[in-house]
Amino acid sequence: MSRSTSETIVNDWSMTPWRKLERNVLKIQKRIYRAAQRGDRRSVRRLQGLLTRSWSAKMIAVRQVTQQNQGKKTAGVDGVIALKPSERRSLVKQLRVNDGKKGRPTRRVWIPKPGRDEKRPLGIPTMYDRALQGLVKIALEPEWEAVFEANSYGFRPGRGCHDAIEAIFNCIARKPKWVLDADIAKCFDRIDHKALLQKLNSTSPVRKKIREWLKAGVMDRDAYQPTYAGTPQGE
Repeated sequence: MSRSTSETIVNDWSMTPWRKLERNVLKIQKRIYRAAQRGDRRSVRRLQGLLTRSWSAKMIAVRQVTQQNQGKKTAGVDGVIALKPSERRSLVKQLRVNDGKKGRPTRRVWIPKPGRDEKRPLGIPTMYDRALQGLVKIALEPEWEAVFEANSYGFRPGRGCHDAIEAIFNCIARKPKWVLDADIAKCFDRIDHKALLQKLNSTSPVRKKIREWLKAGVMDRDAYQPTYAGTPQGE
């Protein structure tokens, strides 16, 4: 899509041809997926850079965080919630992975765990960081989908608990099997940042931006807390 066409679209949010933008993004994602399957890391990184600069991907990322996500009305430390069309257009124009800005702290919100007295923390990024994280996710996801195990279902696009239940049923329907149920205590709170970034093995701008998000810290009420390990759990 040409820049002039992109700017025309972004200037009239209500007239956006979303299916066309989704096709543009999916086309590049498929190329990333195939390059990752054949181990062509150079092509993967080039195509990911192309996708993070794409107007189509930026539009979709902003739409997801400002209109589609459940947390669109939950503010981060910037106090910004659901945006007007003009504000969404402005946000699209601002999005750049190599933007020279430091990631801002997440706002910590405590919510009760179902059936327990215990509460779990949610980390709410600023609206800008959420949109940029969505853009980076669009670029990174197809690379990892190419190498994930076929029988993993958590945090993957197009998969959910019902798919996992169906797979379990099909696996045990004809023959009894052992089931291992494991829960890693405070798993998200203890993820090693260095190990995660090494595993990611991405391009410098993306790696730098993700490191900034990991190290940005949290605001719990009015108190700032640095983050040396762990990843925030969002809505």
